[in-house]
Amino acid sequence: MSTAVERVRAAYARIARVDRPEVWIDLRPLAVAEADAAAVDARTAAGERLPLAGTVFAVKGNIDVAGLPTTAGCPSYAYRPEADAPAVARLRAAGAVALGTTNLDQFATGLVGTRSPYGAVRGAVDPAYVAGGSSSGSAVAVALGIVDFALGTDTAGSGRVPAAFNGIVGLKPTRGLVPTEGVVPACASLDCVTVFARTLPEAERALSFMAVPPARGLPPLDQRRPGPWRVAVPAREQLGELDAGWAEAFDTAAARLADAGAALQPVDLAPFTEAAALLYEGAFVAERHTAVGAFVDAHAGTADLDPTVAGIISGARDIPAHRLFADQERLAHLRTTAMASLGDADALLLPTTPGHPTLAEVAADPLGANARLGRFTNSTNLFDLAAVAVPAGEVNGLPFGVMLIGPAFTDERLARVADLLTTAPLPLAVVGAHLSGQPLNGQLLSLGGRFERATTTAAAYRLYALDTTPPKPGLVRTREGGAAIEAEVWRLPVEGLGALLAALPRPMTLGTVELADGTFVTGFLCEPEALSDAREITAYGGWRAALSARSRAEDGGDADRGSHG
Repeated sequence: MSTAVERVRAAYARIARVDRPEVWIDLRPLAVAEADAAAVDARTAAGERLPLAGTVFAVKGNIDVAGLPTTAGCPSYAYRPEADAPAVARLRAAGAVALGTTNLDQFATGLVGTRSPYGAVRGAVDPAYVAGGSSSGSAVAVALGIVDFALGTDTAGSGRVPAAFNGIVGLKPTRGLVPTEGVVPACASLDCVTVFARTLPEAERALSFMAVPPARGLPPLDQRRPGPWRVAVPAREQLGELDAGWAEAFDTAAARLADAGAALQPVDLAPFTEAAALLYEGAFVAERHTAVGAFVDAHAGTADLDPTVAGIISGARDIPAHRLFADQERLAHLRTTAMASLGDADALLLPTTPGHPTLAEVAADPLGANARLGRFTNSTNLFDLAAVAVPAGEVNGLPFGVMLIGPAFTDERLARVADLLTTAPLPLAVVGAHLSGQPLNGQLLSLGGRFERATTTAAAYRLYALDTTPPKPGLVRTREGGAAIEAEVWRLPVEGLGALLAALPRPMTLGTVELADGTFVTGFLCEPEALSDAREITAYGGWRAALSARSRAEDGGDADRGSHG
């Protein structure tokens, strides 16, 4: 494992490379983050056990991080906290280094990730699509491989929708397992601090350091042995209108659970979707005015208030009390009906959202697009349930995600059911056109690939410029004259790696590549017979450096244009 300082430097190099400034609200200066990391390295060198040493994380901008302003996505609202929120403090105490605060739908009001004066957060796979909100920046920071995990919040689905849209894991724990002190509330009675990570074990590990025994106590739960898990799955007609291909992808996820040994059983989804509509269309939205309404009303019309968010919060000011009591009574009835429908199921399987809108679609209908996204997520906290959102393949080149929902305090159980849907992604070493920022990198992202780290090969390889479209290099192992070649390690699902291999054109091939640390991973290689007319570019140390040299030569520089193809 890299040192904390090395991990921090790699993260900041990754930030520069991906060039997504809208992800961040306040990014700590590199020197400050390095100082934190150096302190972690010194403590571990002295023998202190810091389980999260060597990891970095990001924090949603409505959660306190000492030394940074808490904005909740509104510059004029900002205040400087004297201390970290407890969730942040516990992660830092375990050795993780916080890089900064991330962008969000203002005051955590939205599921789209576009309602922010700091800019709309674009999806990690295709920037024409929304990243999902409100925890948009945190999810994209994870999906792009900048941080190891990130904190979000979830009131209506903000810890799950961005996970689905960016092909990562989102854990929404039982309310009370993670303290919400130091969090600007959206709806204080419903809010949860959540975790994003690229894999379920990483997310669970981070959550374990934040969780505390809940004040309300653990209820008695039946002791379920591992499997066969009972999973409730609604009939397709109860899902309503879904994006093209999403119903089929959901059916595939359900079949995968069945193939893994889960027992599928029917469920009536009606009480869940009816309760979901109550969250914004009923009186419960009044709690958003309780949280920040006085500020919003006092600053009406100012430039840094998002008009959609301000309209929602101010509009909740005059909801009469009798409506709240009526909605509470209705919600209690719906919850009883929903729990009876679930019966003895360990989990309810649902698509995380009905679809994935583009930035343009959200701009054209900000309220309608947002409301649609909460169809399956809005009821979870109203019903006091736990949830985990996980990737479940892709549709039309974009990530598709599902979530598993269960009773409060069944967080561990839900994670074990989710294990049936998540296989450990495989490492892949890339050295050319699939590197970050290169023409074929989007292919990795569309197949569910996630950046893990930058590195080099062992000093035993030669690199050649091939005559292909788009231009790409060929890597071959050699007994002598080899060098270390710049590389990136990505993680791909098994099916994604298989799809990549099936579509791989000659002379490219997949083989075993030795990395600088002595490990061996699958990587791109080249058939030797393709090198007879290729020009060797080993001396440049990597494909990017060779391209840079060619660019300088074409601009009239002194690089040897003929040496790199």
